[in-house]
Amino acid sequence: MTKFLLSVVGPTAIGKTALSIQLAKHFETEIISSDSRQFFKEMSIGTAVPSREELSQVKHHFIQHLSIQDPYSVGQFEKDAIARLDTIFRNHDVAVMVGGSGLYSNAVIHGLDDFPDVDSDIRTTLNKRIQDEGISVLQNELKEKDPKAYDTIAIDNPQRLIRALEICIGTGRPYSSFLAKGKITRPFETISVGLTAERSIIYERINQRVDIMMDSGLLEEAKRLYPHKDLNALNTVGYKELFKYFDDEWELDLAVSEIKKNTRRFAKRQLTWYRKYDSILWFDFETPLDQILDTLTKHIETKKSS
Repeated sequence: MTKFLLSVVGPTAIGKTALSIQLAKHFETEIISSDSRQFFKEMSIGTAVPSREELSQVKHHFIQHLSIQDPYSVGQFEKDAIARLDTIFRNHDVAVMVGGSGLYSNAVIHGLDDFPDVDSDIRTTLNKRIQDEGISVLQNELKEKDPKAYDTIAIDNPQRLIRALEICIGTGRPYSSFLAKGKITRPFETISVGLTAERSIIYERINQRVDIMMDSGLLEEAKRLYPHKDLNALNTVGYKELFKYFDDEWELDLAVSEIKKNTRRFAKRQLTWYRKYDSILWFDFETPLDQILDTLTKHIETKKSS
Protein backbone atom coordinates (compact mmCIF):
# COMPACT_ATOMS: atom_id res chain seq x y z
CA MET A 1 0.00 0.00 0.00
CA THR A 2 1.60 3.28 -1.13
CA LYS A 3 -1.02 5.88 -0.25
CA PHE A 4 -1.12 7.43 3.22
CA LEU A 5 -3.69 9.56 5.03
CA LEU A 6 -2.19 11.59 7.86
CA SER A 7 -5.01 12.23 10.34
CA VAL A 8 -4.21 15.10 12.69
CA VAL A 9 -6.11 14.75 15.97
CA GLY A 10 -6.18 16.23 19.45
CA PRO A 11 -8.30 18.39 21.73
CA THR A 12 -9.70 21.69 20.56
CA ALA A 13 -7.37 24.72 20.59
CA ILE A 14 -4.22 22.55 20.69
CA GLY A 15 -2.84 23.66 17.30
CA LYS A 16 -4.13 21.05 14.84
CA THR A 17 -4.74 23.55 12.04
CA ALA A 18 -1.18 24.87 12.10
CA LEU A 19 0.33 21.38 12.16
CA SER A 20 -1.90 20.12 9.34
CA ILE A 21 -0.79 23.00 7.12
CA GLN A 22 2.88 22.36 7.94
CA LEU A 23 2.48 18.66 7.11
CA ALA A 24 0.61 19.37 3.87
CA LYS A 25 3.29 21.84 2.77
CA HIS A 26 6.07 19.37 3.57
CA PHE A 27 4.42 16.53 1.64
CA GLU A 28 3.16 18.93 -1.06
CA THR A 29 -0.40 17.74 -0.75
CA GLU A 30 -3.94 18.82 0.18
CA ILE A 31 -6.05 18.93 3.35
CA ILE A 32 -9.48 17.45 4.08
CA SER A 33 -11.31 19.00 7.02
CA SER A 34 -13.39 16.62 9.13
CA ASP A 35 -14.59 19.36 11.47
CA SER A 36 -18.36 19.09 11.09
CA ARG A 37 -19.00 22.69 12.17
CA GLN A 38 -16.47 24.23 9.80
CA PHE A 39 -18.57 22.92 6.90
CA PHE A 40 -20.98 25.87 7.22
CA LYS A 41 -20.19 29.16 5.50
CA GLU A 42 -22.21 31.27 7.95
CA MET A 43 -20.15 30.05 10.94
CA SER A 44 -16.58 31.34 10.94
CA ILE A 45 -15.47 32.86 14.22
CA GLY A 46 -17.20 30.42 16.55
CA THR A 47 -15.87 27.38 14.70
CA ALA A 48 -12.27 28.66 14.42
CA VAL A 49 -12.24 28.34 10.64
CA PRO A 50 -8.69 28.71 9.29
CA SER A 51 -7.83 32.26 8.32
CA ARG A 52 -7.63 33.39 4.70
CA GLU A 53 -3.84 33.37 5.01
CA GLU A 54 -3.88 29.77 6.28
CA LEU A 55 -6.30 28.64 3.58
CA SER A 56 -4.14 30.25 0.90
CA GLN A 57 -1.07 28.22 1.88
CA VAL A 58 -2.53 24.79 1.11
CA LYS A 59 -5.58 23.58 -0.79
CA HIS A 60 -8.38 22.73 1.68
CA HIS A 61 -11.56 20.74 1.15
CA PHE A 62 -14.84 20.75 3.12
CA ILE A 63 -14.33 24.20 4.61
CA GLN A 64 -17.47 26.35 4.48
CA HIS A 65 -18.85 24.49 1.47
CA LEU A 66 -22.39 24.28 2.88
CA SER A 67 -25.09 26.53 4.28
CA ILE A 68 -26.58 25.98 7.73
CA GLN A 69 -29.83 25.36 5.84
CA ASP A 70 -28.38 22.40 3.95
CA PRO A 71 -29.05 18.90 5.30
CA TYR A 72 -25.77 17.01 5.60
CA SER A 73 -25.01 13.77 7.40
CA VAL A 74 -21.88 11.95 8.48
CA GLY A 75 -22.82 9.28 5.93
CA GLN A 76 -22.80 11.82 3.12
CA PHE A 77 -19.52 13.24 4.37
CA GLU A 78 -17.97 9.76 4.30
CA LYS A 79 -18.93 9.35 0.63
CA ASP A 80 -17.78 12.86 -0.32
CA ALA A 81 -14.48 12.59 1.57
CA ILE A 82 -13.58 9.19 0.13
CA ALA A 83 -14.32 10.49 -3.38
CA ARG A 84 -12.13 13.52 -2.75
CA LEU A 85 -9.30 11.35 -1.39
CA ASP A 86 -9.48 9.21 -4.51
CA THR A 87 -8.87 12.36 -6.54
CA ILE A 88 -6.04 13.60 -4.30
CA PHE A 89 -4.29 10.23 -4.38
CA ARG A 90 -4.14 10.31 -8.17
CA ASN A 91 -1.42 12.95 -7.89
CA HIS A 92 -0.12 12.56 -4.33
CA ASP A 93 1.06 9.68 -2.16
CA VAL A 94 0.03 11.50 1.02
CA ALA A 95 -3.11 13.41 2.05
CA VAL A 96 -3.83 15.20 5.33
CA MET A 97 -7.08 15.15 7.29
CA VAL A 98 -7.70 17.38 10.29
CA GLY A 99 -10.61 17.99 12.62
CA GLY A 100 -11.91 17.57 16.12
CA SER A 101 -15.06 15.66 15.14
CA GLY A 102 -14.08 12.10 16.00
CA LEU A 103 -17.20 10.59 14.45
CA TYR A 104 -16.52 12.22 11.08
CA SER A 105 -12.81 11.34 11.04
CA ASN A 106 -13.64 7.78 12.04
CA ALA A 107 -16.15 7.47 9.19
CA VAL A 108 -13.39 8.27 6.69
CA ILE A 109 -10.84 5.96 8.27
CA HIS A 110 -13.00 2.96 9.21
CA GLY A 111 -16.45 3.46 7.74
CA LEU A 112 -19.66 3.92 9.69
CA ASP A 113 -20.91 1.61 12.38
CA ASP A 114 -23.77 -0.71 11.49
CA PHE A 115 -26.72 -0.12 13.81
CA PRO A 116 -29.91 -2.21 13.77
CA ASP A 117 -33.27 -0.67 12.94
CA VAL A 118 -35.37 0.25 15.97
CA ASP A 119 -39.00 1.28 16.41
CA SER A 120 -39.42 4.90 15.23
CA ASP A 121 -41.86 5.50 18.09
CA ILE A 122 -38.90 5.39 20.48
CA ARG A 123 -37.36 8.46 18.87
CA THR A 124 -40.70 10.25 18.88
CA THR A 125 -41.06 9.57 22.61
CA LEU A 126 -37.49 10.70 23.34
CA ASN A 127 -37.96 13.92 21.38
CA LYS A 128 -41.06 14.69 23.42
CA ARG A 129 -39.28 13.85 26.67
CA ILE A 130 -36.38 16.14 25.88
CA GLN A 131 -38.85 18.98 25.36
CA ASP A 132 -40.89 18.22 28.47
CA GLU A 133 -38.19 17.07 30.90
CA GLY A 134 -35.02 18.73 29.62
CA ILE A 135 -31.80 17.33 28.21
CA SER A 136 -30.18 16.56 31.58
CA VAL A 137 -32.75 13.85 32.37
CA LEU A 138 -31.91 12.00 29.17
CA GLN A 139 -28.20 12.52 29.72
CA ASN A 140 -28.49 10.84 33.12
CA GLU A 141 -30.47 7.99 31.57
CA LEU A 142 -27.73 7.39 29.00
CA LYS A 143 -25.12 7.48 31.76
CA GLU A 144 -27.01 4.68 33.50
CA LYS A 145 -27.67 2.59 30.39
CA ASP A 146 -24.32 3.09 28.63
CA PRO A 147 -21.55 4.84 30.62
CA LYS A 148 -19.08 4.32 27.78
CA ALA A 149 -21.28 6.18 25.29
CA TYR A 150 -21.96 8.89 27.88
CA ASP A 151 -18.22 9.53 28.14
CA THR A 152 -17.55 9.59 24.40
CA ILE A 153 -20.45 11.05 22.42
CA ALA A 154 -21.47 14.71 22.30
CA ILE A 155 -24.12 14.46 25.02
CA ASP A 156 -24.91 18.18 24.70
CA ASN A 157 -26.11 17.48 21.15
CA PRO A 158 -29.76 16.34 21.42
CA GLN A 159 -29.59 14.49 18.10
CA ARG A 160 -26.58 12.39 19.15
CA LEU A 161 -27.99 11.84 22.63
CA ILE A 162 -31.35 10.62 21.33
CA ARG A 163 -29.67 8.40 18.75
CA ALA A 164 -27.65 6.64 21.46
CA LEU A 165 -30.64 6.26 23.75
CA GLU A 166 -32.97 4.91 21.07
CA ILE A 167 -30.45 2.18 20.28
CA CYS A 168 -30.12 1.32 23.98
CA ILE A 169 -33.89 1.18 24.47
CA GLY A 170 -34.76 -0.44 21.15
CA THR A 171 -32.19 -3.25 21.36
CA GLY A 172 -31.72 -3.71 25.09
CA ARG A 173 -27.98 -3.40 24.48
CA PRO A 174 -25.58 -0.49 24.98
CA TYR A 175 -25.16 1.81 22.00
CA SER A 176 -21.40 1.46 22.41
CA SER A 177 -21.61 -2.31 21.89
CA PHE A 178 -22.42 -1.70 18.21
CA LEU A 179 -19.36 0.46 17.61
CA ALA A 180 -16.29 -0.77 15.77
CA LYS A 181 -18.09 -3.76 14.24
CA GLY A 182 -17.26 -4.95 10.74
CA LYS A 183 -14.97 -2.09 9.75
CA ILE A 184 -14.20 -1.85 6.06
CA THR A 185 -10.76 -1.80 4.49
CA ARG A 186 -9.68 1.42 2.81
CA PRO A 187 -7.29 1.60 -0.17
CA PHE A 188 -4.91 3.73 1.87
CA GLU A 189 -3.03 3.48 5.15
CA THR A 190 -3.96 5.91 7.91
CA ILE A 191 -1.39 7.31 10.33
CA SER A 192 -2.92 9.33 13.15
CA VAL A 193 -0.82 12.17 14.55
CA GLY A 194 -1.97 13.55 17.89
CA LEU A 195 -1.13 16.80 19.64
CA THR A 196 -1.61 17.01 23.38
CA ALA A 197 -0.57 18.89 26.52
CA GLU A 198 -1.17 18.91 30.25
CA ARG A 199 -4.88 19.34 30.87
CA SER A 200 -4.32 22.68 32.62
CA ILE A 201 -2.54 23.98 29.52
CA ILE A 202 -5.33 22.74 27.23
CA TYR A 203 -7.93 24.47 29.38
CA GLU A 204 -5.95 27.71 29.47
CA ARG A 205 -5.57 27.67 25.68
CA ILE A 206 -9.34 27.14 25.38
CA ASN A 207 -10.06 30.10 27.67
CA GLN A 208 -7.70 32.29 25.64
CA ARG A 209 -9.25 31.19 22.36
CA VAL A 210 -12.76 32.09 23.56
CA ASP A 211 -11.53 35.55 24.61
CA ILE A 212 -9.97 36.00 21.17
CA MET A 213 -13.21 34.89 19.49
CA MET A 214 -15.19 37.44 21.48
CA ASP A 215 -12.70 40.16 20.58
CA SER A 216 -12.94 39.10 16.92
CA GLY A 217 -16.71 39.53 16.72
CA LEU A 218 -18.29 36.28 17.88
CA LEU A 219 -21.14 38.17 19.55
CA GLU A 220 -22.03 39.91 16.28
CA GLU A 221 -21.75 36.65 14.33
CA ALA A 222 -24.07 34.88 16.79
CA LYS A 223 -26.54 37.77 16.57
CA ARG A 224 -26.73 37.39 12.79
CA LEU A 225 -27.42 33.67 13.24
CA TYR A 226 -29.90 34.08 16.08
CA PRO A 227 -33.01 33.93 13.81
CA HIS A 228 -31.88 30.42 12.80
CA LYS A 229 -31.06 29.20 16.31
CA ASP A 230 -33.28 26.12 16.04
CA LEU A 231 -31.24 24.62 13.20
CA ASN A 232 -29.16 21.61 14.20
CA ALA A 233 -25.98 23.22 12.84
CA LEU A 234 -26.33 25.98 15.43
CA ASN A 235 -26.67 23.63 18.37
CA THR A 236 -22.98 24.31 18.80
CA VAL A 237 -20.83 25.51 21.67
CA GLY A 238 -20.12 29.21 21.24
CA TYR A 239 -23.47 29.97 19.67
CA LYS A 240 -26.08 28.28 21.85
CA GLU A 241 -24.74 30.04 24.97
CA LEU A 242 -24.94 33.45 23.31
CA PHE A 243 -28.47 32.67 22.15
CA LYS A 244 -29.40 32.41 25.84
CA TYR A 245 -27.96 35.90 26.29
CA PHE A 246 -30.12 37.17 23.41
CA ASP A 247 -33.11 35.44 25.04
CA ASP A 248 -32.39 37.40 28.25
CA GLU A 249 -31.83 34.16 30.15
CA TRP A 250 -28.16 34.87 30.92
CA GLU A 251 -25.92 37.87 31.37
CA LEU A 252 -23.15 38.17 28.78
CA ASP A 253 -20.40 37.37 31.28
CA LEU A 254 -22.19 34.15 32.22
CA ALA A 255 -22.67 33.20 28.57
CA VAL A 256 -18.95 33.63 27.87
CA SER A 257 -18.08 31.67 31.00
CA GLU A 258 -20.38 28.86 29.84
CA ILE A 259 -18.75 28.82 26.40
CA LYS A 260 -15.40 28.24 28.08
CA LYS A 261 -16.80 25.57 30.40
CA ASN A 262 -18.61 23.70 27.64
CA THR A 263 -15.57 23.86 25.36
CA ARG A 264 -13.44 22.39 28.14
CA ARG A 265 -16.01 19.60 28.53
CA PHE A 266 -15.85 19.00 24.79
CA ALA A 267 -12.06 18.74 24.94
CA LYS A 268 -12.37 16.20 27.75
CA ARG A 269 -14.71 14.09 25.61
CA GLN A 270 -12.31 14.35 22.68
CA LEU A 271 -9.48 13.00 24.82
CA THR A 272 -11.70 10.16 26.04
CA TRP A 273 -12.55 9.31 22.42
CA TYR A 274 -8.88 9.22 21.37
CA ARG A 275 -7.93 6.94 24.25
CA LYS A 276 -9.74 4.15 22.38
CA TYR A 277 -6.98 4.15 19.77
CA ASP A 278 -3.52 2.99 20.79
CA SER A 279 -2.05 3.55 17.31
CA ILE A 280 -2.04 7.37 17.53
CA LEU A 281 1.44 8.90 17.44
CA TRP A 282 1.23 11.47 20.24
CA PHE A 283 3.40 14.59 20.44
CA ASP A 284 3.48 17.42 22.93
CA PHE A 285 2.01 20.50 21.26
CA GLU A 286 5.39 22.27 21.51
CA THR A 287 7.31 19.48 19.77
CA PRO A 288 9.47 20.92 16.96
CA LEU A 289 8.14 20.23 13.47
CA ASP A 290 11.37 18.52 12.39
CA GLN A 291 10.97 15.95 15.14
CA ILE A 292 7.38 15.19 14.12
CA LEU A 293 8.37 14.93 10.44
CA ASP A 294 11.27 12.64 11.26
CA THR A 295 9.02 10.27 13.21
CA LEU A 296 6.35 10.34 10.50
CA THR A 297 8.79 9.73 7.67
CA LYS A 298 10.26 6.72 9.45
CA HIS A 299 6.75 5.43 10.16
CA ILE A 300 5.76 5.74 6.51
CA GLU A 301 8.93 4.01 5.31
CA THR A 302 8.38 1.17 7.77
CA LYS A 303 4.82 0.66 6.54
CA LYS A 304 5.93 0.77 2.91
CA SER A 305 8.49 -1.97 3.47
CA SER A 306 6.26 -4.19 5.62
